[in-house]
Amino acid sequence: MSDITIRIRYFASLREQTGKQEETLTLPQESNVADVRAHLLARYSGLQPILERCLYAVNRGYVPLDTLLHEGDELVFIPPMGGGTLGT
Repeated sequence: MSDITIRIRYFASLREQTGKQEETLTLPQESNVADVRAHLLARYSGLQPILERCLYAVNRGYVPLDTLLHEGDELVFIPPMGGGTLGT
């Protein structure tokens, strides 16, 4: 079984914590989104409060944590957006 390479893109508070806009990861072939999340938490301890509230997207489609990843996939952790109040 060979490894796969994926690309992770970071936005907003995730970019601030990692200091990166994106990075590539090489993972075992049967890796899923939860595996990447655990890897990132081990590498960037400041991501814990952000990642536990994120949504996940693979190749621009929202997915659950147990989604298997494939060679060349793009994974995005979408942080919660802050909101203001609407004017009346």
